[in-house]
Amino acid sequence: MEAELGTVTVSKVYKEHLRKLCLQEFPCGLGSWNKVRFSPQHLKTQKGLIPKMPENVPPEEESMESLLRLAQSIESPWALDKDATMEDQYLRELAIQNPFLIGDDFLFSYFKSLRLVNKGISLVDEDLIKFFQLEELILSANRIQMVDPMNLPRTLKVLELYGNEMTSIQCLCSHPPPALQHLGMGHNKLIGSMESHFLTATFWSNLVSLDLSSNDLTGLRYIVASLATLQKLRLLLLQGNPLALVPHYRGYTIDCLHQLFMLDEVTVSPEERHQFQGISCKLAYAEEAACMTVTMKNVTGILDSSLLDPEPANEGPFNVYTYFVTYNFLPEEKTIAKGSGTVVNEAFKPISVPVLSVLLSNEHTSKNELSTGQSGGSRHSGVSGDPGESKEPGESKEAEEPQDPQLIPPPGSVLFSTAQKLWENVIEFDYKKKHILKDLVKLKAFLSKGTRINIMEEKVTSWLILPSPVESPPTVKKGKGEKDKKEKEKDKKEKEKEKEKDKKEKEKEKEKDKDKDKKKAGKGKEKEKEKEKEKEKEKEKGKKGKRKEAIKEYRQDPPIRRVLGSQLISLETLISGEDTVETTCNFGIVRTAEIDKMAYLRDSKAKGKVVKGKGKDKERKKEIALFEEPDYEPDPMTVDIRIHLSHFSSLADAMSPTS
Repeated sequence: MEAELGTVTVSKVYKEHLRKLCLQEFPCGLGSWNKVRFSPQHLKTQKGLIPKMPENVPPEEESMESLLRLAQSIESPWALDKDATMEDQYLRELAIQNPFLIGDDFLFSYFKSLRLVNKGISLVDEDLIKFFQLEELILSANRIQMVDPMNLPRTLKVLELYGNEMTSIQCLCSHPPPALQHLGMGHNKLIGSMESHFLTATFWSNLVSLDLSSNDLTGLRYIVASLATLQKLRLLLLQGNPLALVPHYRGYTIDCLHQLFMLDEVTVSPEERHQFQGISCKLAYAEEAACMTVTMKNVTGILDSSLLDPEPANEGPFNVYTYFVTYNFLPEEKTIAKGSGTVVNEAFKPISVPVLSVLLSNEHTSKNELSTGQSGGSRHSGVSGDPGESKEPGESKEAEEPQDPQLIPPPGSVLFSTAQKLWENVIEFDYKKKHILKDLVKLKAFLSKGTRINIMEEKVTSWLILPSPVESPPTVKKGKGEKDKKEKEKDKKEKEKEKEKDKKEKEKEKEKDKDKDKKKAGKGKEKEKEKEKEKEKEKEKGKKGKRKEAIKEYRQDPPIRRVLGSQLISLETLISGEDTVETTCNFGIVRTAEIDKMAYLRDSKAKGKVVKGKGKDKERKKEIALFEEPDYEPDPMTVDIRIHLSHFSSLADAMSPTS
């Protein structure tokens, strides 16, 4: 097969490699530096492959020892590059000792190992067959998409094609090298479960080591079933594939491949094999889905924006600030909530927070109870242009998308958030959520990009709705006579009513005088009853007054959100074998000493601290003086986050109901 113009072949790179070895240039090859030693007259007297130095050496010639030192010394300008192999170094020394040996036939028989890494090779051409003793071929970090096995020497024992553009192993299976013991196909583009058809003993009967790491292979049970036919397989690498993200990956593979010594560069011990014994039968048809748990605990160092607001007037504005943490993640097919007293939130949606009326009417309500969702409840309502207007799940999501670019998740992912809580020096969220993900290829792509953590502040401004004045009906002009008549009639009616009232009062007094003697004994009891009735009336009046005060209505502006801090967390270690990413995101210092001082004074008043006495006054001044010291530094804004990828540690762990 002839190579197209511009195609980089193995033979081209090999020739360029020989040119860089400078086998025909000083200090190698033939020249004035060894003219006498390799003259025909001197060679006739020599026996063996390496001629000795003549007795009378001209001063312009170099000795063989000095030429070898120039080729071997690291500080020499003729030294080889750092990535040169021992074969390259030995070949140069041979070119110094006897340049006549260096020819094409010798070179094709000399090389048993050929290492051509990161040379831009895209074609393995037929000239490679000329290396009839080649046992190791390393063509990593090139641009090879397909390999014709007819161009590979039949003596090959090691073939490494790491970091190329291979999409399948099928091309190697038409005529595979029969003696191949190690095949390295890591960091290619192998996709899906169909590659299992090309990993059987039919093609690789002598394979001892197989590296398929960092591809996009899925279908664990199909891949492992094919690998079980390779009776000589001892070393296997599958880490970095989507199939390795499922919880039972390691246990299932170990239990199926009884001959395996090492999996993902970790030795398989007898104890580990015993712990997973039988898991392949129990989970033979288990659903292949990854289980990831996101946990967030404490947030510290947040700036309390309410300290910067002026005191509101009677009608407002009244500002309420709440804080929460968001992160982007893949939408899961199944959600499981766990935690002590906390309910896991659904995917993040903008909401309206009606907490202001609660703040104004219930002064004794705790801060945690005022947080949105009431102790971390799910948030389902959306905010449109009008405050309080909710969106149904089926409506368009365009109005629900956050305006801040940092709150727009990458394509294919959604935002999740903790419950919203009021400010505290240390806000305890105790957020925990399990994500069950079936699309393992998308999960691997997501983990390679990482997740973005945002600390959010939401401001809700409310205004008191003042009652509108009662409109009186328009007066109609009438004559003076009519007005006088009506006024007189009203006066008469009022006088008659007063007379009737006087008569009734006099009659009541007479009746009371008659019954005075009879009711002297029970008079004290009646007074007590009257007092109790008066107290009850006063209580009812107070309750009515309170109810009237609590009925105050407020209108809310749409919530205003802003990002206080944002940080990208790398999750690549979860792909490469780690099961947990645990970190404290540090967003830097956002508060000042003056702000901390204001918060301290406000909190001390809220807790009801009354300073009495000189001693307590001094203690308070000392505490305040701490904020005024030049070396005082506020706490940085941080959030603790932990992301865990579940992996079973034994068969019992896999069979546990909580798994």
